[in-house]
Amino acid sequence: MNHFLCKTKIVATIGPACRSKEKVRGLIQAGMDVARLNFSHANHEEHLENINTIRAVNQELGTEVALMLDTKGPEIRTHNFENGVATLKKGNMVRIAMKEVLGTTEKFSVTHASLIHDVEVGNILLVDDGNLTLQVLSKDFNNQELICLIENNATLKNRRGINVPSVKLSLPFLSEQDKKDLVFGCENEVDFVAASFVSSAEDIIEMRRFLKEHGGEGIQIIAKIENTMGIRNFDEILSVADGIMVARGDLGVEIPIHEVPIFQRSIVAKCHFANKPVIVATQMLESMQYNSRPTRAEVNDVATAVLSGCDAIMLSGETASGLYPVESVNTMNTIAFRMEEEINYKELMSRAREARVNDIASTIALGVADAAQQLPISAILTPTMSGFTARAVSHFRPKAPIIAVTMNRKVMRSLALSWGVFPILAVLQDNFENVIQQAIKEANRKFAFTPGDMVIVTAGIPLNIARTTNMMKIEIIK
Repeated sequence: MNHFLCKTKIVATIGPACRSKEKVRGLIQAGMDVARLNFSHANHEEHLENINTIRAVNQELGTEVALMLDTKGPEIRTHNFENGVATLKKGNMVRIAMKEVLGTTEKFSVTHASLIHDVEVGNILLVDDGNLTLQVLSKDFNNQELICLIENNATLKNRRGINVPSVKLSLPFLSEQDKKDLVFGCENEVDFVAASFVSSAEDIIEMRRFLKEHGGEGIQIIAKIENTMGIRNFDEILSVADGIMVARGDLGVEIPIHEVPIFQRSIVAKCHFANKPVIVATQMLESMQYNSRPTRAEVNDVATAVLSGCDAIMLSGETASGLYPVESVNTMNTIAFRMEEEINYKELMSRAREARVNDIASTIALGVADAAQQLPISAILTPTMSGFTARAVSHFRPKAPIIAVTMNRKVMRSLALSWGVFPILAVLQDNFENVIQQAIKEANRKFAFTPGDMVIVTAGIPLNIARTTNMMKIEIIK
């Protein structure tokens, strides 16, 4: 099976299990489109080493796997405990100190000193991915401590995360560490930033302003929806972000876990309507950290995401620290490829048709997708300087692959999250007829057309002006 024909993109996290050149090569050959660098772990030196490895393998294979920097984001954690652990009993009280102390079963401290001002009596605190639930009973301002009821038995280890559902915390969206990481990303020309714990449109605007100030104006921002504030303000976030990630891990802590599939489905549909890429993430093939085969439930999870029309699916621990990183990507790719044969393309096109803007570009893109459905079209070729035409056609989810032919490697990588788009590099001539023939020649070299195959060529004329999609032409391969 040729992974280049898998329309759903795969994001894989780089970590200790897959840092070597050999493993990165395996990930790319198995179907990785975007390499995710998780800045909650590792330091800049290690991330730079990973970036250099990915770029070296890209050059070796002639690929353009994109880079995604995933920020740590605003977070609250516990400090350390005596002997590294504390066992808390249901029904007991525990104090949460705003000043750092060595934690015990009676008291522990947190990294956010203003938590006592942010929460109200009755609020729920979820510690360690929801393994411990605490209810705020009162505030002791004299000692700067919260007094909480322990609602279930739990064992806490050092530096566990804390979620406070439905509460807007006074933490700055961009911490000093996040700013350093973003500057690093700008200097090393990452293609995407996954913004953690986004709660409002202003968070994205602030990050975009910061990136622009540090030379990262072209970096696309993917807003991670992983808390109740992100859900509540989703529409405004979608309007300013370049794409969305459904980060089901933390989201499943903050909202009832049985609600996660409902929000996932809604978010995917809204992103498709808005023609912005959406990534479904977290625990998709979790068991493959330790087993060479996924569970049936995991296969169904990946299949459901693909059938819903999401642009990309993501692996985290499976590739970063698991025993079978390459096998995980290959398995995900195989499932996605098979499910794409079952996608209801007419339904997805109908959904996009309702959302389309009444302009020339959208009308041409719809015409291209419609023609690809009516005729036995082998591929859609989009000579492009910016990627705009390829994205416009992708919105309508045509069954035929969209081959974006460009002279710009950065444009190639910018399309790494665009469903059904396969970028290739070519020198495009000034004469448009020459552009068409050059695009067909390069696509044929990569995808091996058969004489008699029909392809659609669509682009904006003149080619050097972005966002002007205004023509389509059907060519028969000779």
